[in-house]
Amino acid sequence: MSNVGFQVKELEKENHKSDHSTKENVRSLITRKINQLPQADRNLLENGSMYVGLNAAFCGVISNSFFRRILHVTKARIASGLPMAVIPFLTAHASYTSFVTLPLTSGYLNCETCTTTRAGLVGFVFGGLYPVLLAIPVNGGLAARYESALLPKKGNIISYWIRICKPIFRKMLFPALLQTVFSAYLGSRQYKVLIKAFQIPEPGLVK
Repeated sequence: MSNVGFQVKELEKENHKSDHSTKENVRSLITRKINQLPQADRNLLENGSMYVGLNAAFCGVISNSFFRRILHVTKARIASGLPMAVIPFLTAHASYTSFVTLPLTSGYLNCETCTTTRAGLVGFVFGGLYPVLLAIPVNGGLAARYESALLPKKGNIISYWIRICKPIFRKMLFPALLQTVFSAYLGSRQYKVLIKAFQIPEPGLVK
């Protein structure tokens, strides 16, 4: 069993108060241990989701460029480029924080394999796949507004967008996989940093 899981379970066994009080004590213990870490380790643990968000923003900008090119959209560069960077960044940042960072630093996620797998899935879905899917309505709306491409009638919409998206999805496969690997690695590193925090002796016990 990991040091994190062991210490959390020991704290829960020794504490005979309500469940709410036990959870608060667990959070307090983890927060105190994190505060004893060096600044670089604390930044990685607390702000790691920012890196996932930045990679998602790059994926959004790249996929937006591909769709603009294939749909011959030459206008509204800022109107399409800005949301395609900001929205994926915020979505990936918030998702990684909610699904990985907060559970990890609250004691609910104390398994390295679970942390790595969850981080990789969040990176793939919200950091790699979501920016590409978001680029479809953004650039499809611009193509319809400026009539830069001949859009299909109602009966051919699905087949048209499948044909348009196939080459772009192939091109975006590598960035999405790279985002997945990076997020999984980040989750593993954050878990190891938390293990390191629990190996630091309490200040009052140091002789």
